[in-house]
Amino acid sequence: MGKPKTVAIIVAAGQGTRAGGGVPKQYAPLAGRPMLAHSHAALSAHPGIDEVLVVIGEGQRDALFAAVRGAAYVIGGATRRESVRRGLDAVQADRVLIHDAARPFLPGAVIDSLIAALETSQGAVPALPVADTLARSDDTRELRDTVPRDALVRVQTPQAFRMDAILAAHDGWPEDREATDDAQMLRQIGHRVTLVPGDPMLEKITHPADFAAAEARHAATLRVRSAQGYDVHRFAEGEELWLGGIRIPHSRGLSGHSDADVALHAITDALLGTIGAGDIGMHFPPSDARWRGAASARFLEHAAELVAAAGGIIDFIDLTLICEAPKIGPHREAIRESIASILNLPPRRVSVKATTTERLGFTGRSEGMAAQAIATIRIADPD
Repeated sequence: MGKPKTVAIIVAAGQGTRAGGGVPKQYAPLAGRPMLAHSHAALSAHPGIDEVLVVIGEGQRDALFAAVRGAAYVIGGATRRESVRRGLDAVQADRVLIHDAARPFLPGAVIDSLIAALETSQGAVPALPVADTLARSDDTRELRDTVPRDALVRVQTPQAFRMDAILAAHDGWPEDREATDDAQMLRQIGHRVTLVPGDPMLEKITHPADFAAAEARHAATLRVRSAQGYDVHRFAEGEELWLGGIRIPHSRGLSGHSDADVALHAITDALLGTIGAGDIGMHFPPSDARWRGAASARFLEHAAELVAAAGGIIDFIDLTLICEAPKIGPHREAIRESIASILNLPPRRVSVKATTTERLGFTGRSEGMAAQAIATIRIADPD
């Protein structure tokens, strides 16, 4: 028998009105990118997850693709239970993790524990002990009796299930009754649900004040990393000159297997360096005919996706172009805005500079052009 297939379903079909901000909360900005992008990246990067599907609301496709380009999705229903069921019906899997988009910061250790628990249980959920005193109240907001908390836990998501068991639970659930979560449905048909350790990072975001608290929790886990990239291409007759994704009018262009965009190549290597992912040649070898004449924006997008999948946030890009000609000044802002657009960053977080070598060396002799880039990211670092 082969390895069981595990699919993660992110439920993101709500309107998120309590969080304010004018957009559903799952698409609101949080720690440098839309909230949904965080949990999608964590699940996509985990080696135990084979596929990720997002359940979205009607009319949310553009918002989804702005948050996670090309994400697999299905349209949800009027209730959370209906949305989950549509997600379950859209995938083929042996095991499934069902996660709420409102819990963006998903530690890999929680996913590990959930998958391991399914070896001996039909379902598993992460949970935290209750630390606060609990008490009953009434309509007058008067304090009543306290509630023993010894046997109470706070249940989080993702919740993990064997696929056949959770489908049976949904099949047997009354249509006129709503469920607070899928684990409740599984218990209703007599299956055991295992508790695994939850994590404070998984706190749910519901109200506007929750965003600031989540930002603070996330920031405490991040470390700054910087890496540099360097690239050189020679000038050649009959070639187009591409710099930073912009075609620059010039008498000659740069020669290379792709479009030879020396600026984007340097930035790509810098980003790959921040996560220890090698260099551009490892991901897009010059010997591969697929990349002949390819737009270098594809290389940079790939590097940015790898950073995101590793949980990183791109903070700043600093690029220096080294050449005698053409003059970079007239094109500086266009190059800056192009790089920012490729990386989905505001232009203020991209710097483009140019210099010469005072006619020394190959750039001084106008034989070619060089570029040097430094990328700075923030990323969770367990070490």
